[in-house]
Amino acid sequence: MKASKGAVITAYAIVYFVWGSTFFFIHKALSDFTPFVLGSLRFIFASILLMTYCKMKGYKLFSPTIVRQACTTGFLLLFLDMAALIWAEQYISSGIAAIMAAATALWFVILDKKEWKNNFSNISIILGLVAGFVGVIMLFAEQVQISGNPSSRMRNLFCMGLLLFGGVTWATGSLYSKYSAKKNSEKEKQPEELHTMVKTAWQFITAGVLFTAVALLNGEYRAFQPTEVSAQGWFSVGYLITFGSIMAYGAYIWLIQVRPTTEVSTYAYINPIVAVILSYFFANDVVTGLQIGGLLVILLSVLLMNWNLYKNARFLRIAHVRWYHFRHRRVYS
Repeated sequence: MKASKGAVITAYAIVYFVWGSTFFFIHKALSDFTPFVLGSLRFIFASILLMTYCKMKGYKLFSPTIVRQACTTGFLLLFLDMAALIWAEQYISSGIAAIMAAATALWFVILDKKEWKNNFSNISIILGLVAGFVGVIMLFAEQVQISGNPSSRMRNLFCMGLLLFGGVTWATGSLYSKYSAKKNSEKEKQPEELHTMVKTAWQFITAGVLFTAVALLNGEYRAFQPTEVSAQGWFSVGYLITFGSIMAYGAYIWLIQVRPTTEVSTYAYINPIVAVILSYFFANDVVTGLQIGGLLVILLSVLLMNWNLYKNARFLRIAHVRWYHFRHRRVYS
């Protein structure tokens, strides 16, 4: 799948900055909504809006193989990961949640079996993995330090464990989405392809149905009173539906189809910085030195894991420029 440079840059900007802000808006929305009601409303309305748009555009809406793959991706990326994230943000800051999300880059390396030979024979990637886990340990230690009593300490550690689990499911779903698309393209008899927006809508439907089912079963919807939700709460949900889900997630799913997953995982550099800034200035969350240290170590680990990618990209740019000058020198000599 080919993509224009402008489209790729725009998608990266959305994933980097808009997605970074969603951690903050989840935290704000949880003042008015319980976790599974929040997830239910976010993804049900996002799926309705996106599927309506796809219908108006005349896109084909169903293909059994593609829809099955999209629903599997939605289960891993949007239900399991987002449920863990939203539940954890009831008790820990959006900044910490975003920093832990940055550590998802570790799982991309560990779980991408097809790249094991390259990844685990590369010293910079191995150093990056070690640094990343050191950063995660620092964040766990920070949560222990700030806990006032044993019960809150155990609760915070459980939340951190949930965020680690969410990172694993996110990386698993991302890799499944990428390689299932490649597998389809390599088959002699390919299933009829669906537009990226349609596949994203099916992922939203999957997450919305599952969040709704849990919210109904655990009693969250019985206790939900829409009239008691503040204007800020509705704004936060609206932002998560339109910007966080449709724009940012759609851009992410498109990017992992057209760019290397290790490159796409560089959103981990910007998202936590945006989230920490918003958390500090607009949510009055305490930002500790250990938290900043953990962030810097994790960002260093992401840099190390992508070091060869950056070197190769630079080499290709230099080679392209030299070939361009050589070719024109030959033409005009």
